[in-house]
Amino acid sequence: MRYFFLIYALIAVLVVGIFGLRGQHFSKPPVRIFPDMDEQDKLRAQKPSGFFADGHGSRLPVGQTQPRGFNADGAKSLGGISEYEFGGQTGYYYTGQVGEYYGKGMPEELKLDEKSAEALIHRGEERYGIYCAVCHGKSGDGLGITSQYGVPGIANFHLDNFKSNQYPDGRMFEVITNGKGMMGAYGYNIPVEDRWAIIAYVRTLQAAKEEMAQTK
Repeated sequence: MRYFFLIYALIAVLVVGIFGLRGQHFSKPPVRIFPDMDEQDKLRAQKPSGFFADGHGSRLPVGQTQPRGFNADGAKSLGGISEYEFGGQTGYYYTGQVGEYYGKGMPEELKLDEKSAEALIHRGEERYGIYCAVCHGKSGDGLGITSQYGVPGIANFHLDNFKSNQYPDGRMFEVITNGKGMMGAYGYNIPVEDRWAIIAYVRTLQAAKEEMAQTK
């Protein structure tokens, strides 16, 4: 056994001697088995570039454009096109919380009526299919494709602990935004209104499941 540890130590010293420690400075480029995108074809801000005729690497924004969230007077559209909101503000619509508690129901900001509620659910069905079904399953039973590869802890929305009386809509919004356990955060991928649309669709799936159970 002692020879094993001796050989292991010699190999470790040999590897460090050849490749060096991470972060160590060299006079020549180190040997890199995995480049890890250390070298890329890109332009650094405020650096010159021979690619453009003026020799400048930085380019001016396209005319009549502006950054997200900087519309005049808080307008929610730019050139007639709705601008997505990704959060950062306060209130139930943006956080899912009312004070220190999770809220229930759809926010007033959605201004739902019979027609717009139906449209919201259809939007939620589409977004759910894109972002959620791969894990939570098409029907919300937690049997998406990832479950077949051993991914643990996938929520089954038809269990009692995920129903609205135990799992408020605001809590579901917060989990979609910030993630929980094995689930990553989707706050930077799914706009605020689409998160509420997904929640509305999940509640629709739950209601449909309950209705089917009652008719049997």
